[in-house]
Amino acid sequence: MTETKIEPMIDNPHMVSSPPHYVSGEIETIDYIRDCLSQEEMRGFCWANVIKYTSRWKQKDGVQDLNKAKVYIDWMIENEQQGHKL
Repeated sequence: MTETKIEPMIDNPHMVSSPPHYVSGEIETIDYIRDCLSQEEMRGFCWANVIKYTSRWKQKDGVQDLNKAKVYIDWMIENEQQGHKL
C-alpha cells in the first residue's frame, strides 16, 4: 500500500487571495458566493470568516490565517466605503 504524503501549506499569497482549490471552472467560489448573497448576508459571511481566521491563527496556519482575515476585512471596508454589495 502506498502512503500519501500531505505537504504543509506554504505561506503563499495565492493561497490567501486566490487558492486553486476555490476555483471551479471559470469562476472563483467567492465570486459565486457574492452573486448568491445579499449585501447584508455577504457582510455577515465576511465577518464570520474574520472571526474564524483570527481565532485560530496561532493553532493552525499562523500569519497565513491573519492574511486571510485581512482579505475579508479589506472586502468589508471596500463594501462599506462604496455602499454596495461586495
